[in-house]
Amino acid sequence: MLRRIFVGLVVVIGLGLGGLIALALILPRFHAAPPTAATPATPSAAAPTDHLQAAGEPLAATPQPVVVSAAPGTDIATPAPVPLITDCSAKGYDAATAANAASLHTLAWKPFHRPEIGWETYAPRIAQEIGVACGPETPGFAGALSRWQKKHRMPATGMLDEATFTVMNGGWELQRPFVRLSATGVCPQAPAGSDLTRIDAGEAFGGKAIKLRSEALDSYRRMVAAARAEAPAIAADHHLLAIVSGYRTPEDDNARCAKDNDCGNITRAFCSAHRTGLAVDLVLGGGPPIASDDANRLRQSKTPAYAWMVANAGRFGWVNYPFEPWHWEWTGAAQ
Repeated sequence: MLRRIFVGLVVVIGLGLGGLIALALILPRFHAAPPTAATPATPSAAAPTDHLQAAGEPLAATPQPVVVSAAPGTDIATPAPVPLITDCSAKGYDAATAANAASLHTLAWKPFHRPEIGWETYAPRIAQEIGVACGPETPGFAGALSRWQKKHRMPATGMLDEATFTVMNGGWELQRPFVRLSATGVCPQAPAGSDLTRIDAGEAFGGKAIKLRSEALDSYRRMVAAARAEAPAIAADHHLLAIVSGYRTPEDDNARCAKDNDCGNITRAFCSAHRTGLAVDLVLGGGPPIASDDANRLRQSKTPAYAWMVANAGRFGWVNYPFEPWHWEWTGAAQ
């Protein structure tokens, strides 16, 4: 609980007044329905770390649904990509550029409570956040990061450090309706069967039988169509952006948890976003689709499919959990 309070304070400080106003406008769109008479679910396993729950910190027993509603006309047209700064030169950032180039491969830290070395896996997401199409070893990246830090009332060093990433990640997590509900101690309720639609065999990795909430599936299809139209590498490989995992029943997750006996840690949670029918794991290429070892996560973060998703998925209301490049959740609103 203390850890959650601390992270919340860091996020609030980083977001500033403008961010708090934005949250006040956004949060009412995503709410939990009143508790139902459904039988409380027992703790369930999750896909690797698609949650906010800490190991050994159980959620409340009474499940509640994640309700996501899109405004009329939202996510129907194909929005234009967000323009990024392409000039990667900047004066006065030599020291920050050198520091970023070094820490990119050497920073010893625990951004997701597991030891990691370097932050290269997160570089594409950070670059998108600060609004540049520049590599992390460039002066343009350092300059944009400095401006982002200043905007969020942090020391404007232009250097990526754990404090800066913590504030960034706090903002990313707040984009996820599942996380906002889970952070209150509630494990979301599974949708009714009538709200789920089976995806086509060609959309599923290996032809698996996978279901999603109907609105999320419609958005996914528009997003994939745009990706194939805009990215030749994705168009050339029909396996890319196929769905590996979608809706999973709490019972299936419970059985998986009991079978493997490894829930409540960095690679599996007791409460999964997949139970909402709004989360997907996607094929990005570069290695096994959902293996959580650091080498595989890094390879996937460097693929054309991930680059396109980071830059464009928000146009269709999808957000990523950055520890898992393959894990995306539909928010119901184009961003």
